[in-house]
Amino acid sequence: MDTKKIALVWFKTNLRLRDNECLVRAIAENDFIVPFYCLDDLLFATTSFGFKKTEDFRLKFLRESLRQLENELRNLGSGLVLLNGNPEQEIFKLAEDYDAHRIYAEKERAPEELNTQQKVAAELLKLNCTFLTSECRNLLDTADLPFPITNLPEVFTEFRKRTERTVAIRPVLPIPVFIASPGLPPINLALLPDQVIADPRAVLQYQGGMLAAHDRLRHYFYDTQALSSYKVTRNGMVGEKYSSKFSAWLALGCISAREIYHAIKAYETNHGANESTYWLFFELLWRDYFGFCMEKNGSQYFLRAGNQQLKAVDPNKFNSALNKWVNGQTGVKFIDANMIELKLTGFMSNRGRQNVASYFCNDLKLDWRYGAAYFEQQLIDYDVCNNWGNWAYLAGVGHGPKANRYFNIAKQAATYDPNNLFQNLWLT
Repeated sequence: MDTKKIALVWFKTNLRLRDNECLVRAIAENDFIVPFYCLDDLLFATTSFGFKKTEDFRLKFLRESLRQLENELRNLGSGLVLLNGNPEQEIFKLAEDYDAHRIYAEKERAPEELNTQQKVAAELLKLNCTFLTSECRNLLDTADLPFPITNLPEVFTEFRKRTERTVAIRPVLPIPVFIASPGLPPINLALLPDQVIADPRAVLQYQGGMLAAHDRLRHYFYDTQALSSYKVTRNGMVGEKYSSKFSAWLALGCISAREIYHAIKAYETNHGANESTYWLFFELLWRDYFGFCMEKNGSQYFLRAGNQQLKAVDPNKFNSALNKWVNGQTGVKFIDANMIELKLTGFMSNRGRQNVASYFCNDLKLDWRYGAAYFEQQLIDYDVCNNWGNWAYLAGVGHGPKANRYFNIAKQAATYDPNNLFQNLWLT
């Protein structure tokens, strides 16, 4: 008797149809596939640092991205199953219900996500369901690197030079033309908020999903040709044009790093290459580097820094300082303006992030992990590798550790907000 091969496809932070290796492999190797997303209980939990894992700005963006993904999957003959609960239990039941013999998932790099993946894989073994992973996050594939992950360079510059010389960026995988799936129920997104509106002063009113991601790319590259001046404007703080703002869509995989890279190359063909077009590629390499650093030694990025002792000395003082930082009440205007923007919009410029993190670690001398956990809660563009990697780097416990990566806040404010435009926007 002919038995159809059915596989599960676990969408996580690859919420797109184009350039999705998990999806392409699953379609090629099976008769039917069941795409799904799991709303992990941990997504709604409070962390050990006292912050929510995910605040409403992130959840709304996720809802919009899932809705669009489901619509696009339906257009190709499939759909999206939404699970809710403990992943190893819920995915086991889904595999059992559909008699799935394989599951395809994005490769994880960070400890918590790896732990979840391992638990799910162990449960599925009971059903003889094989767990297969593909790389969907990075610009560069691990297999293409000129060194094993264990020999990842200690500093970014060496990583950049070695990969730029030797690694060819893979082409973008096309959108499937048809996806064969058994009848799938309509998605129910009631658990995720949809009426969350950022403060009108926000740089963007972010909309999740693949279409919005490509709309932003077209706007930034072609409507405004802002890419040609990216290196000059990227440290701006007011308005939507000073930087690409791709990070939120990259974080959920609504667009891939490779899609952006090949769009840069096409733009250079049409409008010319310069330092700015290169610099966006440079930033994509930084993003990759944090991903590979996390893969090499993820536990390193969650260690306490030795110079941050305030909590152990005086818990009340710690809590007071933390709350003032969170709520933009430190009395340092440049810091407070950035923190208010984050609280009211779910976004902060890269320049702002560097400054508020330096202030947290070096001026307040608070345990950096609390700052990283608050960013995890708030940021629409939260990415575990970027967020914890950048914070650890500033705290002196990340890759290439160096104590006291100190930002002179007054000098930074004078340089990047010389007319107080940003501070006045958020403090009045």
